[in-house]
Amino acid sequence: MMLTSRIVGTGSYVPEQVITNDDLAKIVDTNDEWIASRTGIRARRIAADPEMGTTYMSAEAARRALADAGVSAEEIDIIIVGTSTADRCFPSAACDVQAAIGAKNAVAYDIAAACSGFLFALNTAQAFIQAGIYKTALIIGTDTLSKITDWTDRGTCILFGDASGAAVVKAEEQGLIKMMMKSDGTRGEVLSCIARTGGNFSNGKIPEYGYTYMNGQEVFMFAVKTVPKCIRQVLADAQTDMEDVKYFILHQANSRISESVAKRLHQPLEKFPMNIDRYGNTSAATIPLLLDEINRAGKLNRGDKIVISGFGGGLTWGAALVEW
Repeated sequence: MMLTSRIVGTGSYVPEQVITNDDLAKIVDTNDEWIASRTGIRARRIAADPEMGTTYMSAEAARRALADAGVSAEEIDIIIVGTSTADRCFPSAACDVQAAIGAKNAVAYDIAAACSGFLFALNTAQAFIQAGIYKTALIIGTDTLSKITDWTDRGTCILFGDASGAAVVKAEEQGLIKMMMKSDGTRGEVLSCIARTGGNFSNGKIPEYGYTYMNGQEVFMFAVKTVPKCIRQVLADAQTDMEDVKYFILHQANSRISESVAKRLHQPLEKFPMNIDRYGNTSAATIPLLLDEINRAGKLNRGDKIVISGFGGGLTWGAALVEW
């Protein structure tokens, strides 16, 4: 029997500093009611200490996932980090995490799929495990969006927060059933961030960093149409009924997106857990952060089927059907 990837442990980390909507109202023209009614967000966490950014959060989430799984760092064969905000251009965040947790036997690298990062990392680990190359993987979705947010732009600064989530997956007979990943680079401009401008000695310009840009309406319309479609595709490929899914773990970008997806799939909103009210959009971290909360609350039992689905810059999107 072909082995698949089973999630055997989860972990997450969020910074201590809480920024409420009322806090943001002091720096931009907005208010709590306006933000909450349009996004579902009431607070977010910010990594105020530069030394406690992407690597620190990722390592903490990783340690918690390893402890939950009962797996040592030395047992990890591969570390894949989905992030758009590594602390440095190189080494990768994954290599930094490898050093921090002592996973000396692992290969480590990052993937850049924006908010789809954790899902793409999970699906990539699945390919290695099904091929028989690796047996145990550590996958992390993490972002420190506060450092690429323009805090004078009320259209974006109200949305984002910092966090990290991780999962340990092992080769077993039960686990990930079906997956899909898609991208459309022709629509990349609707959600983007310039890494740095092209300044150098020959043009006399100093490189500058960019901030996150998002056409909110375009992203919203894309998400509410694409997410239900890819979920239906994965379930159809797996010959699984919608009613057999216990939870739909969606990327936490906007509560209205989750509500719209639930409506389009004709499923009760109770099957779509959300924590965006407390953490905002943490990009690649939203799915593993939510998954860890559900897992630690004892809401998942062996054999439960869940759907994980994300979307983000690229544009990228996808879904996975997982048996717990």
